[in-house]
Amino acid sequence: MAFDRRTFLGTTAATGAAVALTGATSTPAAAQSESPESRGPGPRTYSFTVMGTTDLHGNVFNWDYFTDKEFDDKAHNDVGLAKISTLVNEVRAEKGRRNTLLIDAGDTIQGTQLSYYYAKVDPITARRGPVHPMAQAMNAIGYDAAALGNHEFNYGIPMLRKFEEQCDFPLLGANALDAKTLRPAFAPYSMHRVRTPHGPDVKVAVLGLTNPGIALWDKANVQGKMTFPGLEEQAAKYVPKLRSMGADVVIVSAHSGSSGTSSYGDQLPYIENAAALVAEQVPGIDAILVGHAHTEIPEYRVRNKATGKDVVLSEPLKWGQRLTLFDFELTWSKGCWSVSKVSAKVLNSNTAVEDPKITGLLSDEHRKVVAYVNQVIGTSTQAMSSADGPVKDVPIIDLINHVQAETVKAAMAGTEWAALPVLSQASCFSRTAAIPAGQVTIKDAAGLYPFENTLEARLLTGAQLKDYLEYSARYFVRTAPGDVVDPAKLTNSESVPDYNYDAVYGVSYDIDIAQPVGSRISGLSFEGKAVDPAARFVFAVNNYRASGGGNFPHVPQARQLWANSDEIRNTIISWVKAKGTVDPAGFASVDWRLTRAGVPVF
Repeated sequence: MAFDRRTFLGTTAATGAAVALTGATSTPAAAQSESPESRGPGPRTYSFTVMGTTDLHGNVFNWDYFTDKEFDDKAHNDVGLAKISTLVNEVRAEKGRRNTLLIDAGDTIQGTQLSYYYAKVDPITARRGPVHPMAQAMNAIGYDAAALGNHEFNYGIPMLRKFEEQCDFPLLGANALDAKTLRPAFAPYSMHRVRTPHGPDVKVAVLGLTNPGIALWDKANVQGKMTFPGLEEQAAKYVPKLRSMGADVVIVSAHSGSSGTSSYGDQLPYIENAAALVAEQVPGIDAILVGHAHTEIPEYRVRNKATGKDVVLSEPLKWGQRLTLFDFELTWSKGCWSVSKVSAKVLNSNTAVEDPKITGLLSDEHRKVVAYVNQVIGTSTQAMSSADGPVKDVPIIDLINHVQAETVKAAMAGTEWAALPVLSQASCFSRTAAIPAGQVTIKDAAGLYPFENTLEARLLTGAQLKDYLEYSARYFVRTAPGDVVDPAKLTNSESVPDYNYDAVYGVSYDIDIAQPVGSRISGLSFEGKAVDPAARFVFAVNNYRASGGGNFPHVPQARQLWANSDEIRNTIISWVKAKGTVDPAGFASVDWRLTRAGVPVF
């Protein structure tokens, strides 16, 4: 496929559009002068299917590199493009390949040790570097287009550009603009011709939209280089243009959830999860492939305010656990095709075997990564688990915080902030993370921190710290004294995910879950004394939180004292290597607990 790879600067809207139009044609074009009648008798209807994935996050194999065994969860889901490939092949066999398209809604190149390895250990950006496993797999499966996700920017723009170059399909982002020219930095859309057996081709436009939160979450990589306006405004700009270009069907691939909410509050004027708003506000869209939220939505219909027509949304579950199918029915009338019906559903990849074409293609890469994650880096005096981490102060979360606090304290040495106490925040990112007694490997340490977050130091007051903890404590379901406590039902109030509940290390406090949100923190103390609201602390915090992720108060506006470009999980790995032995006696203590009216819950 002759897809012109543009340099980052100098991209124009015209160039992006032309590239998408000429480079993403999925089948040979038919003569547009033909009509159903000129090709002989036959029905004046046509059906085709658009398949979709999202939030693949570096999953090719049905494998968990953090446990080094086949992936499994309580629902017995499977993951990976190898399984998706089998489902795609089955759909193509049933529908006819020329009657299908395959698209993705972003977050492709971050999330597993496989994707990390080819970003950092054996990077694709190196001279004569390898081809990214996700590019190899998606090319082999035959993707037609993919939207950009926010995690595409985690490793920097050069890495993303190299990945783009290695893909045989366009990466789309109508709202990813060059910060200087405000022109598209990536192709905004792609146009595909679907060859019908009895009439003119159906022109299918795929408009790609990414998440405005990139401006916060990857500020270090994109500030001054790219800007990310709202999904609604860019959709309103491009959908009429696509229709004027003759698009019979317009599909949006949006790396944006459907809830209408934002994790970053009012720090950006744009909605994070705007897919349903796009459907409601922008006329001319037939379907939206939804991403980013990591939820499963087989079919969700939103009525457009201007046209009164339903727009069909679908979000397949993350990591290749599901494949969305949009089924379109078209009717030929008055010299053009029009959409008469759209429906959507999802297929579960746990019903499929892995496609040997994909597993064989990447078997060497898989073996390299398995060998890498099994490298021994130290020993532990005892086993530690995160299973109780959401409701108890456990040593394994203290380990993350201790490493972060030590790292920031060392960075403060010799500065005007050296005498200030250092606190640290961390979340229970995975309830299955574990450090075994005995040998500790890279996969054990990396499993504590599955995200590519980096570390910063911010300046907070005691009053701000109290606000921060009160906000974090909204994670717990209000439970009256005397009520039965079920740990499985005690957390994730207001749909707050585990990674947006922070435990703070270096101070002591109680969380009274019988109290309303905002009045739960009591006994906040530092070294045995009540925290003075005017006291100052150095706060070790990940870049996601510091950039506004989770909408925690004060930290995004707080003075930045230091920042590091290395991933926190690498910092943990390096700490274990340097210490040789992990001994919880050196860092673990119970500094926070859940209470009701002063009585401990556990």
